[in-house]
Amino acid sequence: MSVITHARASLVDIPVETVRTDAVQAFLKQETIIVDLQTSDGTPGRGYAYTIGTGGRAVLSMLRDHLLPAVVGQDVRRPEAVWRHAFTQTCATTVGAITSLALAAIDTAVWDARCRRDGEPLWRAAGGANPDVPLYDTEGGWLHIDTETLVANTRTAQAGGWHGSKLKVGAPDPRRDVDRLTAVREAVGPGYRLMVDANQGLTLADARALARALEPSGISWLEEPLPADDVSAHAKLVGSTSIPIAVGESLYSVAQFKEYLARDAATIVQPDVARVGGITPWLKIAHLAEAFNVPVCPHFLMELHVSLVAAVPNGRIVEYIPQLRAVTTADIVVTEGRTTAPDAPGIGIPWDDDALENLRVA
Repeated sequence: MSVITHARASLVDIPVETVRTDAVQAFLKQETIIVDLQTSDGTPGRGYAYTIGTGGRAVLSMLRDHLLPAVVGQDVRRPEAVWRHAFTQTCATTVGAITSLALAAIDTAVWDARCRRDGEPLWRAAGGANPDVPLYDTEGGWLHIDTETLVANTRTAQAGGWHGSKLKVGAPDPRRDVDRLTAVREAVGPGYRLMVDANQGLTLADARALARALEPSGISWLEEPLPADDVSAHAKLVGSTSIPIAVGESLYSVAQFKEYLARDAATIVQPDVARVGGITPWLKIAHLAEAFNVPVCPHFLMELHVSLVAAVPNGRIVEYIPQLRAVTTADIVVTEGRTTAPDAPGIGIPWDDDALENLRVA
């Protein structure tokens, strides 16, 4: 037995490393919800979830008042059982972001403890498909960046060996989006992978028009073009364009991904460990997508998603947005746009305890 004897949650505010804007919002700060577990055999486990500026204290309250007391006494060797037990405490608040984020912080801590106990890295314990993972850059493509700088940033990424760059779209005048992408494509040539992300900011008519205008540029995917709860509109869009449609960062359960896949409403899925409720449901989504022959290209959280993309056979590529450098002792090592999943036991994040304590707000 390796049962949870102690469980503690805290809230840490991590400043953003650079200005980040998209069609609907700005990334204000990373409210980082940390869960620390201790087990009966002395194994620690640390997990986390996040918001981009609001709601962190609500997640913390859900954990402290309801979920953490419920998981004490559970066995970390059985993450499915721990997740299900925690989930059953929250039936009145699921499916929802606050509950999913709270479950994710617990679940990643459970996987961390389980892997540490077994002496296994996450990528191998979760499947071990391929430790070598390609990366694409998002930091150089935010919506507020002027076209000249956008071109320069993308050329720098290309020269550095990155496997693609993502540009934000959704400007008030759509011609600006087209002009920006056209300028970037002319600068990097036809062989470099470009993606665009609308962050749910378009109508179906606008998305169709934008897709038609962007098709000549040969983009690799159009991400979150429409509100995430409008599955039927996404299905219509998929049927009207040759551009792959990527969806997932604003979905919060396995069942929501099932609806998208069953209705041919997404050709790339982008589950976010924190938002879907943890590693346990993330793996279900990845394997569900595999059954539909759909690749997984997760949203954000590169420090954790590197290991999960390495774990599954349909893991395609990881989004490079460094955000934990202020609270870790080492960054991921990137060589020619690729990285290798951490081989240390656990989820593979080298936390800096002193830095976390200095930034703790609750």
